[in-house]
Amino acid sequence: MSVNQQAHTGPPYGQPQPGYQGYQQPAYGGQSLPGVPQAQYGAYNGPVPGYQQPVPPQGSLRAPPTSGAPPPASGASHPSGHLAYSQFEHGDVQNGIPASAAPMQRPPASQPFLPGSAPTPVSQIPTFQQYGAPPASVQQLRNHMAGMTIGGTAASAPPPAGLGYGVGPSSYPPTTGAPRPPAMPGPPLPGQTVAGPPSSQPNHVSSPPPPSTMAGLHPGPPMSGLHGPPPPTHPPQPGYQMQQNGSFGQMRGPPPNYGGAYPGAPNYGSPPGPPPPPKRLDPDSIPSPIQVIEDDRNNRGSEPFVTGVRGQVPPLVTTNFLVKDQGNASPRYIRCTSYNIPCTSDMAKQSQVPLAAVIKPLAALPPEETVPYLVDHGESGPVRCNRCKAYMCPFMQFIEGGRRFQCCFCSCVTEVPPHYFQHLDHTGKRVDFYDRPELSLGSYEFLATVDYCKNNKFPSPPAFIFMIDVSYNAVKSGLVRLICEELKSLLDYLPREGNMEESAIRVGFVTYNKVLHFYNVKSSLAQPQMMVVSDVADMFVPLLDGFLVNVNESRTVIASLLDQIPEMFADTRETETVFAPVIQAGLEALKAAECAGKLFIFHTSLPIAEAPGKLKNRDDRKLINTDKEKTLFQPQTSFYNNLAKDCVAQGCCVDLFLFPNQYLDVATLGVVPYQTGGSIFKYAYFQLETDQYRFLNDLRRDVQKEVGFDAVMRVRTSTGIRATDFFGAFYMSNTTDVEMAGLDCDKTITVEFKHDDKLSEDSGALLQCALLYTSCAGQRRLRIHNLSLNCCTQLADLYRNCETDTLINYLAKYAYRGVLSSPVKTVRDALINQCAQILACYRKNCASPSSAGQLILPECMKLLPVYLNCVLKSDVLQPGPEVTTDDRAYVRQLVTSMDVAETNVFFYPRLLPLTKADVDSDSLPAAIRNSEERLSKGDIYLLENGLNIFVWVGVNVQQGLIQNLFGVSSFSQISNALSTLPVLENPFSKKVRSIVDMLQGQRSRYMKLIIVKQEDKLEMLFKHFLVEDKSLSGGASYVDFLCHMHKEIRQLLS
Repeated sequence: MSVNQQAHTGPPYGQPQPGYQGYQQPAYGGQSLPGVPQAQYGAYNGPVPGYQQPVPPQGSLRAPPTSGAPPPASGASHPSGHLAYSQFEHGDVQNGIPASAAPMQRPPASQPFLPGSAPTPVSQIPTFQQYGAPPASVQQLRNHMAGMTIGGTAASAPPPAGLGYGVGPSSYPPTTGAPRPPAMPGPPLPGQTVAGPPSSQPNHVSSPPPPSTMAGLHPGPPMSGLHGPPPPTHPPQPGYQMQQNGSFGQMRGPPPNYGGAYPGAPNYGSPPGPPPPPKRLDPDSIPSPIQVIEDDRNNRGSEPFVTGVRGQVPPLVTTNFLVKDQGNASPRYIRCTSYNIPCTSDMAKQSQVPLAAVIKPLAALPPEETVPYLVDHGESGPVRCNRCKAYMCPFMQFIEGGRRFQCCFCSCVTEVPPHYFQHLDHTGKRVDFYDRPELSLGSYEFLATVDYCKNNKFPSPPAFIFMIDVSYNAVKSGLVRLICEELKSLLDYLPREGNMEESAIRVGFVTYNKVLHFYNVKSSLAQPQMMVVSDVADMFVPLLDGFLVNVNESRTVIASLLDQIPEMFADTRETETVFAPVIQAGLEALKAAECAGKLFIFHTSLPIAEAPGKLKNRDDRKLINTDKEKTLFQPQTSFYNNLAKDCVAQGCCVDLFLFPNQYLDVATLGVVPYQTGGSIFKYAYFQLETDQYRFLNDLRRDVQKEVGFDAVMRVRTSTGIRATDFFGAFYMSNTTDVEMAGLDCDKTITVEFKHDDKLSEDSGALLQCALLYTSCAGQRRLRIHNLSLNCCTQLADLYRNCETDTLINYLAKYAYRGVLSSPVKTVRDALINQCAQILACYRKNCASPSSAGQLILPECMKLLPVYLNCVLKSDVLQPGPEVTTDDRAYVRQLVTSMDVAETNVFFYPRLLPLTKADVDSDSLPAAIRNSEERLSKGDIYLLENGLNIFVWVGVNVQQGLIQNLFGVSSFSQISNALSTLPVLENPFSKKVRSIVDMLQGQRSRYMKLIIVKQEDKLEMLFKHFLVEDKSLSGGASYVDFLCHMHKEIRQLLS
């Protein structure tokens, strides 16, 4: 039993107070009555501004229980893992419970502990209890929900996380205007400080302290309790209906005939008093992402994550942890939505939890972890199953003394090749088990033989071609000169294989506007030669020899060319550009050289010049929220889809750097980069002084990062499930092979699995991801990642082993693909509906019986509502008036190949109080929740979302801090135009700059720094990222959305 799992001796704070509407009063000197569930949600007791108050039918008032075993009494049975959201003491249960053999076994957060008894076996807690005769409309609901105490889950159920518990340890008093006992100068509520988010605390208190009131609420005289809902105090308004009961539920009267616990407690039959003033739900009482992240760091950041056990849920992506590969792939390579998957398709359909894996095959590892070993089996190549062609891995079973092996994916038996034979030890393991990576590790590489190469010949090393737009805009903005200057030094940093002296990659150069200019930079030339191709309708490459060259051999000629390009086009008046012929030229050059490679295209405007792939301006904001909105995300011509297909066939990957001053149709221009596995970078209204640093950092990283070329990926699964759907930047010509002209270390492919048969709990389920690619030195390789998952027959086990961050990553990608074919509203509704079904299924099948008025969330999914709301409010699904069509298309493509850590910070940005940073330590200040009410006028904050870093300065910040950070003497002198923080020699400046550098280093793109002064025009943009608040574009606040989700769940259950 963990420290935070002691049974409570009594409910401390938040004890029922006389006259609290919605509370069942304990009788007999404070003892909870058997069978009388106490209302759980003090914090939700009142009407919320902007909510219409429903008046429930009288029939729905709760009668006393007439049958069924009593549920555990709530005061006695909340074990500590039952969380009041002041604390979220959930840390070691955040992602559910791993397989029983796991070394990192995490106790369930809440098993029922009855005083003086062992945990109740499953059979003793009924799945429902009938309370009297409810009206037909809620009959079914009651059956499943009646009498739940949030803490007392059935032994098999995952710990629920309720919302702002009212009774039980350290919960909040109700926020209705109901009276409160006189305020005592006692301690503040556990975990609640007035200033910041709640801090984590042990979740048990030995003796009930005096009831304390929440800061800012005035005590008042006791008032008679309300029997039934008070009359509405304000006219009905649009918005979600807030339920009147202490937990958003149907209004529930007190049980008749039970006296109050305290002398003088009002009798419930008394006439209703004046209606309480409306109060909103306390944001501190609902699940906090910050707390969940912090707890996981504290509980799982210190120990290495050892991958030897099947079905272990890894630490969160926000936790810094070390991985030790002992047979399953590291979570840096594969993360799953659930690590315990249903045995049958019926069970999977019932839960609606998507079964998906987010795979990042070439992920970069931290320096202290080992990169996958390269195994060379010589001419015969890797050992594989005869039937399904799966590669040798730790789960293959050797039989007959090691002469044959049984495939773990399809059960077929295959002869072991003579050169691979080895004897088995007494446990049936091969004697060389630990000497062979493919038998003992989850991830490794095989050297591919010639059979794995195109046209049965080994590939040449890849080439990089730099293609620079030299139209008027590009030259005038200084962009052309900047690129040429940077390339002079950058070409020395092309990627190279481990110990090679120099990179094997060859380079070529093209400039273009309405026509294309190719350059001969052969090492024997004194000066570069330029050749112009003006017939863009029939693209060809005018030279072979001297176009793609070795950087070291041609260094002087290349330097001369890069000096000349800005001068040659300095006086250009050509404003029109072509685009498709540029890609065709690069493709033809790679074909002629018989190699794969990457095109780096620097482009500034809509290609309107007469040429194949010519586009017209079709931007139309009037289509937003209509059935035609989807056309804004679709390419305007199929020309680019066909071009992409040709590029993939040649291994020609396209990275596109865009510098638009107006609409340039990212949805169409992005087709080729997207389908070839490339990237798009966008710098709207590019200005040299503010944007060059960001652009150059992106370019450097893009040129230097690890890339695999001409890649094909296939995911094999054990019998019972199969990969059915794929999301990411790639091309598919059949249903199984994911083809990418290039795949870099930042790209993920998301794979969804469906059942095609039953699975068994004993054997579990296996995935094997095999990626065939050409390394940057021209070596053909296979990278293999294996992962074993548990299978379950109980829904509770599924819900205990889910990973919310991965689930949100999948749901966002699913929705972002949906907008291509369906109206955005349909996509949003489908998302809300699916999540409501996931949570309703948990409520119905896993949580203990309780009042329908409570929202009960699975422990490892308690952040699903807040994160889902962030996806729904994102620019793609709910654009504000300032978001351009190009921005939406750009973000849609970006998110589709993001990994889990990137979507986590993209949808729920990180907000750090810089003024709280300790200048003497290396650590970051503790993050705070994304809401305006958490900001103080006297502080400076940093917000990052993976694309931007905002530094928000409050109007009352001390002048000394402003001087130290910005080098100016007052708030009014701070410049919005800063793109980097000034380098000042003082501890605060050094600390803040080191934090910014650290965050930049964690992200795949260089984030744009934006200085925001409070009450300045840029503050609107900043507030867009405070995702717990209402958004200007109509997105709900977290509190409102939670109410809405609860309503949806109740509708499903009834």
